[in-house]
Amino acid sequence: MEKTKRELTSQEKMAQGSAWMMISNITSRLLGVIYIIPWYAWLGANAKTANGLFNMSYTIYSLFLTISTAGIPSAIAKQMAYYNSKNEYGVSQKLFVKALQIMGILGAVSAVVMFFGASWLAEASGGGAELIPSMRSLSVAVLVFPVMAVIRGYFQGNQDMMPYALSQIVEQAARVFYMLMATFIIMKVMKGDYLAAVTHSTLAAFIGMIGSLIVLVYYFQKQRAVLDDRVAHSANQLEVSATDLLIQTLKEAVPFIIVGAGITLFKIVDQVTFVRYMESITDFSHNQVVELYATFNANPDKLTMVVISLGTSLALTSLPLITESFALNKRKELAKMICDNFQLFAFVILPATIGMIVLAYPLNTLFYQPDKLGSLVLIEACFAGLFLGLYTLVSTMLQGLFENIATVQYLLIGLMVKIAVQIPAIRLAEVYGPLIATIIGLAVTCYLIIRKIYHVTRFGLTFTLKRCLLIFILTLVMGVAALLTRQVAYLVLDPNSRMQSFIIILLVAAVGIAVYGYLALQTGLAEKLLGESMVNRVKSKLRMK
Repeated sequence: MEKTKRELTSQEKMAQGSAWMMISNITSRLLGVIYIIPWYAWLGANAKTANGLFNMSYTIYSLFLTISTAGIPSAIAKQMAYYNSKNEYGVSQKLFVKALQIMGILGAVSAVVMFFGASWLAEASGGGAELIPSMRSLSVAVLVFPVMAVIRGYFQGNQDMMPYALSQIVEQAARVFYMLMATFIIMKVMKGDYLAAVTHSTLAAFIGMIGSLIVLVYYFQKQRAVLDDRVAHSANQLEVSATDLLIQTLKEAVPFIIVGAGITLFKIVDQVTFVRYMESITDFSHNQVVELYATFNANPDKLTMVVISLGTSLALTSLPLITESFALNKRKELAKMICDNFQLFAFVILPATIGMIVLAYPLNTLFYQPDKLGSLVLIEACFAGLFLGLYTLVSTMLQGLFENIATVQYLLIGLMVKIAVQIPAIRLAEVYGPLIATIIGLAVTCYLIIRKIYHVTRFGLTFTLKRCLLIFILTLVMGVAALLTRQVAYLVLDPNSRMQSFIIILLVAAVGIAVYGYLALQTGLAEKLLGESMVNRVKSKLRMK
């Protein structure tokens, strides 16, 4: 067993961890998308308004989650990877225990602030009094999340992503189950108010976290003997007090909290500006503007986050590996890892994005309703999702290289660009404007971060661009095949029908996956990125040489 562990390369660890996280993120995101179909139907005429309110509540909630954890989980993963690479597992254990204590307190404080500040937050965010019950129900989840996140950070730092991944799946499954059950009872059995359904739908976040926490504690106890053995055989050459450890981690955490809140900050700019500004330049009612907000923000988010989560999977897996290589001064291995990250990102996210663009209309019909505007906005949101996923990946990589200050600076520059462009973009393009501003702002941030990564690691930029160009060409071929399949399907199937849209999606997705998979295998690209053993198993099953 020890020999097997020693033979695992960084690329294999990254592929293995990424596989677990991709399975988890895709499963979780799909659950988070599929529930929309019955949830939307049960809410009836108020569905779009309810979804807008739900998303507004979650935007503020996401910011509180980031604040309540103070970037500690990612900082813990980074610090633990650093000390573990030096065989100082005892120091890592000490850090974990101290972090649990601090995060329990911070979670309680954040939950109290969110609960009692709900009325002010609801008004400031542009949602009004209707948001107050939802925000208060979400404050309970803020109480639990920090402790849960620290345990996830512990597994991430030990490069064991399976418990982390399974906890995400259980969290989402429990959340969706409670959300649908509560909404059905309120809207269909009791014929109740849609605001009550939204409140219970947000309370589901707390139910999900309890399920996740149970999974994490189970695996922690299961692996306790192995973890204790590592601590017992630590080098014990470093004497670091618990206070010093906490100070080091907090210094690491501050950039993580800012960078981790990056996407949320961009969404808060949308939430604060869009409703107010649209009401000032149009004759739309408040509910009509909230519905427009849902059209560009809440609705496409449920779908594009499936793609964005792929970037998140790579980022979570690569952070401790990059930190370890950097700490051990393995420059060639580090440069190769950076190249592999960019290529894996392009290999997965480009075809997923193009596929979603081709299927925008039937996807919108399936999950919401037939809507030309909604499908056009979804296409724009797919392009924005590319930059959101890339930002998640590259910002995490740069922080793994201990360039925290630079990462924060580049995020703030992009955010300032977003703010500067926001109002003119809304004025010129209305509902399309916020996403245009997001793309421009994140493009600036991503360019600056990638430039810095290159300066620090000198990774093979030209080689990476050539390989990404090949991936782009294969993606275009796949896109043409998918588009032709969609148009042929439209001859016999109606994209305005929910059931027929589902069949269209299955047909187009099957053709797209088959074409892209065949091209990736035949060109040898899949073998280079995923490893020979995995690809050979696939080829054997498909009887390909």
